[in-house]
Amino acid sequence: MKKLTFFIAILLCINCQKKPAVNQVFVDEDITNFWIAFDQINKTKDTVLQLKYLNESFLSKASKGQKGMIEARNYTANEYIEAMKSYPKFWKSIRKSTLKTKLYNAKIRKGLQELKELYPSLKPATIYYTMGVFRSPGTGFDDMALIGSEFALGTNNVVTTEFPENLSHVKKYFTINPTSYLDFLNIHEYIHTQQNESLNNILSQSLFEGIADFIAAKVTHKNAPFDYYNFGLENEERLKIAFEKEVFNIRKMGDWMWNQNNQFNTRDLIYFMGYKIAESNYNKSDNKALSIKNMIELDYSNETQIENFVDNSGYLSSPIETLYQKFETSRPKVIAIKQFKNGSQNVPANTTEITLLFSKKMDNAIKSTGFGDLGKEHFPKLIAIDFAEDGGSVTYKIRLEANKRYQILLENGYRTEDEIPLKPFLVDFKTGN
Repeated sequence: MKKLTFFIAILLCINCQKKPAVNQVFVDEDITNFWIAFDQINKTKDTVLQLKYLNESFLSKASKGQKGMIEARNYTANEYIEAMKSYPKFWKSIRKSTLKTKLYNAKIRKGLQELKELYPSLKPATIYYTMGVFRSPGTGFDDMALIGSEFALGTNNVVTTEFPENLSHVKKYFTINPTSYLDFLNIHEYIHTQQNESLNNILSQSLFEGIADFIAAKVTHKNAPFDYYNFGLENEERLKIAFEKEVFNIRKMGDWMWNQNNQFNTRDLIYFMGYKIAESNYNKSDNKALSIKNMIELDYSNETQIENFVDNSGYLSSPIETLYQKFETSRPKVIAIKQFKNGSQNVPANTTEITLLFSKKMDNAIKSTGFGDLGKEHFPKLIAIDFAEDGGSVTYKIRLEANKRYQILLENGYRTEDEIPLKPFLVDFKTGN
């Protein structure tokens, strides 16, 4: 009897140590509705009927998540119909895989359970299997993790021969055998539902995406399967030098975030840089659980918090403030106005040109002018804006009225040929009688 009591006590102890299961909700009805519309649309050449079928069978029945994906990626009804009609071999090859969501859910649940153990404050988010038109394998916001099933539920056996050149990145995506990384993708997007909203700059976006990648890797024991990760490992020092130089240059955002047409011919390198900062921060921390919590809960609107997170990682060669000052020093500026001193209160009203001299040669194909604080009413009548051939100055040809205050704002759209933006400069003066 004593042995039985002891055995029961052990079982109770083991059970009490088990973590509560994540009660995850999956929604896959949009896939079913998509294929119903697909079959209807491909049985008729009547474009009016095609649009009717798409709306009745798919769009009007869209789940909250499907609506969110459509809005986030600006999908249109005509795009759906065009894609359905243009790539029949592709759709036939991916269809069966998109209907196996129940098989994928078990692996995703396992990953979410591990995530919950890493981050006990995990808030529930619904996972939606959506259908789009090749602009996103996944995204996450509010309480929704959205899977772009036309990407993420494909395999390396889908037929991509019909895709045009502008969808070459889609063809490449399928080479990773996406369903084998579905757990990684979902954890990444699920992390986004837990994070605070990011800011539209290189540093914030690198942390926002890199942290999601880092935690997804910890949970799934897989590294990101994309080119940016392997390229980053092989070229880390080169990347770090470029990142430190350009991290505050908003003109370079596209090169780091989306475009493959950059100095490294690799897209999304911002993910790798953020991953390495997060990894370094985690490795240096004595309290790993707190490190995970802090990185997920980063407040991107708090400059001090972001600066401390990056500096504490020790990953970059200099503190963030030092890198910022270096960038500011490198920016071109207006060094003089040829016709008068800025702030003058008695500029002749018959002045027809205002020439501004730059500290560096500018890209003379780009002009960027705005209103000052006083608004449009205090902007002179503009005839033309002409760059000097050498890019060293720009001339505003204008007409002025007597006894009036004027403002012209030279914005940071002005830039050097290597895309370093101008320090904004406000021309502010008053004409005489």
